[in-house]
Amino acid sequence: MVIRKSFRIAVKALKTNKLRTGLAMLGMTIGVAAVLTMFALGTGAQQSVSKDVKSAGTTLINVRAGNFTRGGEESKIATGLGSATTLIADDAEAIRSQVQGVGYISPLTRMRGWVAYGSDKTYTQVYGVGVDYAEMYDWNFEKGKFFKKGAVEDAENVVVIGTTLRDNLFADANPIGEEIEIHGEKFKVKGVFSTSDEEQSQMAVIPYTKLQKMLGINYLSNIMISAEEAGKASDVAKDIVPVLRSRHKLESAPKPSTSAGLGLGGLQGATMSGGTPDDFTVKTQASEALTKGLNTSVAAFILANMPQMDQVNMQEMSGTLNRAGQTMTALLAAIATISLIVGGIGIMNIMLVSVTERTREIGIRRAVGARSYDVLMQFLVEAVTLGLAGGVLGIILGFLASFTITHTLQWDATVSPTAVALAFGIAAATGVFFGFYPARRASKLNPIDALRFE
Repeated sequence: MVIRKSFRIAVKALKTNKLRTGLAMLGMTIGVAAVLTMFALGTGAQQSVSKDVKSAGTTLINVRAGNFTRGGEESKIATGLGSATTLIADDAEAIRSQVQGVGYISPLTRMRGWVAYGSDKTYTQVYGVGVDYAEMYDWNFEKGKFFKKGAVEDAENVVVIGTTLRDNLFADANPIGEEIEIHGEKFKVKGVFSTSDEEQSQMAVIPYTKLQKMLGINYLSNIMISAEEAGKASDVAKDIVPVLRSRHKLESAPKPSTSAGLGLGGLQGATMSGGTPDDFTVKTQASEALTKGLNTSVAAFILANMPQMDQVNMQEMSGTLNRAGQTMTALLAAIATISLIVGGIGIMNIMLVSVTERTREIGIRRAVGARSYDVLMQFLVEAVTLGLAGGVLGIILGFLASFTITHTLQWDATVSPTAVALAFGIAAATGVFFGFYPARRASKLNPIDALRFE
């Protein structure tokens, strides 16, 4: 009851001089906004780096149908079964359910063919994929969106195209909703994506089920997997091999010799002898880049050490991310601290002025029976109200800053409820800390001296 009455008095007192009250709240508003912006920038930076790591391909694993390696015989490495038609969509689902650390997974079938719109046509790659494929490469859709799961299940005639293909076929026109011809069939354009990969920007991408139907096949050329963590890609690739060997009835596994490291299926780095070789290959994208064009024996040596290399890369990326995050957090924390101190001093200043201006009022209240505690609570509630009002404005400003960051820097800078609660708590605590001295000073005034004050 006392606090509620003190709050009404505090609001009335703060309204008597709106300009002074607004200037006193300004520092608090900036400080709280800086706290929220700090959280928004921190989450946004982490997610941005995570997306960059993903788009760089360090999390990607490629399961390819068939298994043939150059130089395998002379190196005593199993060269596999050549091309194969044993890789199917159910294999992808088995990997998703049985292998730990899988983030996204997509079946893949592809062909090269003519893609036409009206009189314009171009010869390019046509990929048939699942719904996770765009997430793996972090494609940014300039127009429209990626097709849904239902389009894959129903083998619908829908397509998304890269920006280069869009420019070749449509120039400046909007392609969304238009129909293009692929392999003699019409497809409705659902989206246009942009990517830093020039080859991907030339592609037409359709549901893999539709491309299988067009080609008259029921198998896949690849399964693309994205590991949840970049440093775990080699471990995930290693765990995929026994799952596929079991499903493909390749129970008699080749035995690795003691002279080489751990293998990952097909061209994977272990020297093999005897047993049934894999009818697939499993490679991380990093390993494919490192071993491209190399003789099998050289590639095997490199791949045997890929897990250690992945771990080193992950440690370096984590270290860089942590250092950048710590620097940004320290900078914004310093700004927030300074702003809160300035805001707190502003609150203390206006409360001291208020105590001086209302000394006679304090004397009258004390004379009619108010206790020192009542006066203390009145001015303390007033200080906290001032702090909370600045805090609410700061929260609004922080959300606006988060919105600006999201649209300007293309970061997903979100303000969590925890950050809002923390900012609100800081505003209240600042009001209590900096308002206590003026409130205590008011409560200690001698009633007789206060009544005499002019």
